[in-house]
Amino acid sequence: MTEIAQSLRDTLLTLCRIPSPIGEEAALCDYVEARLSKTLGDGAIIRFHDSLIVHPAQRSNAPRIALVGHLDTVRTQHDAPPRIEGSRLYGAGAADMKSGLAVMIELVERLDLAALPCDLTLIFYEREEGPFDENRLGPILDAHSDLHDLDLAICLEPSDNEMQLGAMGSIHAALTFHGRTAHSARPWQGDNALYKAAHFLRELEERQPHEVELDGYVFREVMTPTVLHCGGPRNVVPGRAELNVNYRFAPGRTPEEAFEELRTFAGDRCQIQATDLAPAGHPHASDRYIQFLITCGVSGVRSKQAWTDVARFDAIGVPGVNLGPGTAAQAHQPNEYTELQHLKEGYAIFERFFTKKEGNPLY
Repeated sequence: MTEIAQSLRDTLLTLCRIPSPIGEEAALCDYVEARLSKTLGDGAIIRFHDSLIVHPAQRSNAPRIALVGHLDTVRTQHDAPPRIEGSRLYGAGAADMKSGLAVMIELVERLDLAALPCDLTLIFYEREEGPFDENRLGPILDAHSDLHDLDLAICLEPSDNEMQLGAMGSIHAALTFHGRTAHSARPWQGDNALYKAAHFLRELEERQPHEVELDGYVFREVMTPTVLHCGGPRNVVPGRAELNVNYRFAPGRTPEEAFEELRTFAGDRCQIQATDLAPAGHPHASDRYIQFLITCGVSGVRSKQAWTDVARFDAIGVPGVNLGPGTAAQAHQPNEYTELQHLKEGYAIFERFFTKKEGNPLY
């Protein structure tokens, strides 16, 4: 095993041993801050609640690049502590996205920062896995207007080292269907709200994905029911049914415009209220830095059929991509793991991006 491969796995194992479920990122933030302070000094690090803005290489009149990763994980079940078994490292967040954090940390500690051809920023932030409005990256971008001048933001979300362009927008809406309660032995005396919801659910089932092509990449818009609540005793015809619908929409529209489409589709059959609105992000496929990054060894290129914080950067005029070493299919899974080979390969991609001179627009 090479020295860099050993160091990457050790760093990831250490990160996984520090629990950081959403809302409890302080201990992990403390660790990353202390570790990078040894390499960079305190002056290169800004603490923002339990998030960090790290500026290891400052260059005036140079391209501004940011590597971005969230500290939090979802709460999942694990039958053993973080560990290495064969070619895999197991632990909460091993894929999503402590593998990306490990690459970010190792890059700062290993690259010749004085020789970098760009102005480099790293952002380690909290609360990504929760509602859009509670995600701490938003306040960071609001408070630090200099980040609006970035030339490229790379979110190291788990993607098996595949570059994923853009981001789907996401709306969660509560649709409330009203009926009238009755005894379940005499249902004709009531008006079952579940049946009303069921008719709408059937329409959603029959609704086909809508494909939108941008910059040569296809985004598939889908409306998906995810949660249904009725409540009340089991021998009562429900007089109210509340359905959560998640609408994933393509770049090119605002969340408000997409919500209006969902409202029109629902019509007057129910009350509807938006509960979470997250914007979409454009793919920026022709951006010269993205084009060069594609040549640095990524495993493939496609559109992102999900939401990520690439959309936040797009909203402030900063091109962004998703590219990380984590095993994407393991995100949010019990006994989550990531492939160690992906970790090594992911580091090599970023090393080439920052140091390869031939054809590199950073130089």
